[in-house]
Amino acid sequence: MGHIPFQSRKGYHKEPFGAAQRGTELVFRIVVPREWTCTGAQLLVWRDDVGADAPAPLQSLPMTWERMEGTGEEWWRASVRLDAVGLYWYRFSCDLAQGAWSIGAGESGLGVWGGENAFPLTVYHDEYAEPDWLCGGVIYQIFPDRFFSSGKPKPGVPEDRISRTDWGGEPLTEPIRKPNAPENYDFFGGDLCGIAQKLPYLQSLGVTCIYLNPIFEANSNHRYDTADYSKIDPLLGTEDDFRKLCSAAKSHGIAVILDGVFSHTGADSVYFNRSGRYGTGGAFRDPNSPYRTWYKFDEYPHKYRSWWGVDILPELREEEPGYLDFVTGLPEGTQCNVPSCGIARRWLRAGASGWRLDVADELPDVFLDAFAAAVKAEKPDAYILGEVWEDASEKISYGARRRYLQGGQLDSVMNYPLADAIMDFARGGKAEKLADTIETLQEHYPPRALHLAMNHIGTHDTVRAMALLGGAETDGRKAVTLTQQQRQVAIARIKIAAVLQYTLPGIPCVYYGDEAGLEGGRDPYNRACFPWGNENRELQTHYRMLGKLRREHELFRAAPCKILSAQGGKISFERTGADETLYVHIDAEKNVTQLTINHEQLTL
Repeated sequence: MGHIPFQSRKGYHKEPFGAAQRGTELVFRIVVPREWTCTGAQLLVWRDDVGADAPAPLQSLPMTWERMEGTGEEWWRASVRLDAVGLYWYRFSCDLAQGAWSIGAGESGLGVWGGENAFPLTVYHDEYAEPDWLCGGVIYQIFPDRFFSSGKPKPGVPEDRISRTDWGGEPLTEPIRKPNAPENYDFFGGDLCGIAQKLPYLQSLGVTCIYLNPIFEANSNHRYDTADYSKIDPLLGTEDDFRKLCSAAKSHGIAVILDGVFSHTGADSVYFNRSGRYGTGGAFRDPNSPYRTWYKFDEYPHKYRSWWGVDILPELREEEPGYLDFVTGLPEGTQCNVPSCGIARRWLRAGASGWRLDVADELPDVFLDAFAAAVKAEKPDAYILGEVWEDASEKISYGARRRYLQGGQLDSVMNYPLADAIMDFARGGKAEKLADTIETLQEHYPPRALHLAMNHIGTHDTVRAMALLGGAETDGRKAVTLTQQQRQVAIARIKIAAVLQYTLPGIPCVYYGDEAGLEGGRDPYNRACFPWGNENRELQTHYRMLGKLRREHELFRAAPCKILSAQGGKISFERTGADETLYVHIDAEKNVTQLTINHEQLTL
């Protein structure tokens, strides 16, 4: 019988829009053609408990006839309150003279008569305080070894570190491997004191939060192979340097969040100690080590589970009580048999304002619950950000539906769905796809999660934005140098991508060097040294303007976004706050961007 005009994104079909706080009255309406002779209708609602032992039963709620619209339509209405948090699904059924039919979800929230799918609905609670200090701000991601070196001496650096003196040189593609020894990576010497020296530069960009890739002691330059969670890597400085960085950053209106890598450690660590760098202790060398139960040994000690099969990254049992206590802290009056308990709390006390959780979808709920409780108890407005690459409201991992955004776990996630849509649009993709991604995220995510999402266009895990937008060949691990023509194309496109980052709901995150035109391909070339003295001034001016825009206008904190039009290479949308309205129009085919606030057009 074709399409039925039920659209989940329209207020007269469903109110309130999007995700719902638990206990909120939800009103649903369907519109039925008069000639179909509908004699009754039902709203079908059920909670999705993938992986749960006792899924909630289906609710079938009768809908009441509400009114006639003209002579051709009948409106049917139902309301419901959902008191339990979770991901729900809903659809409708109607009793017709010619039999029963149902309405499910089609493209872009459009109901389809006889469809087998259903509409998703996130029901959440706001248990913890919002990190209000971040709303409307700008995040700047720093890969510490490659941002800036203070040149200060660094005592205590292991002798096997490969120290580079050619800042800006080509990074090693692979670490140097020696028999019976840890892998040796190259280091350019960026450090915490160097970041502190560049705080005025970051402030000029409008940055309000620095996200640091891992800074704890590790063998690699990326430091995702943690060796000691309680120590700053000596190449980066000391704990005192970290405390001073946080204090200095605060005086510039900038907070600092840390990268927490809690699903695995390094094999060359005080906890595992495969190479013996840390003496005779550690899970690998001492069967009585307090750390042994943290790891997943199949045959002790040489066969163990590792992250994605990478043997230098042994997996952790995140739910193991000893490890859980080590990371999240212990109840008052209890003891811990390993040093430096309460890692999450400890570094907040040292000055951090939050954590980004690496591979959050590989951390079990028991860990995320305990981590959030510990962090929020220590600093109620701390920011907890998760690395999730998909729509986090519907994510399933390890056989269970995840509840990251439903309350009590993450404040928000890295916005990879939006990043993909922005980059695709900037490279000539369809505005319709971008618009649908924007509306889907607004519909699926609770308001808190939406406005605290990290809106990036590239990270340490992706191809550099300049290379991707310039159309360079980025397959394989090889250096990418753009031609002059490619560079001009990339600059025009990154301006468009940045405008979308900065004006759509969420917190824009600049990966260090993108604002300076830093080129490069995949890892490790996406982690090259910041080009101090060779920055692209045109791009820096553009980013400064966008940072100033966010700093001066309250609407960027939480104003909703309304798509006005999206067709081909053109998209228009507006955001309306309490006292001001932003209008954005982008023609990606002609590289034209128009911003208007309160009828005042801004020059880009």
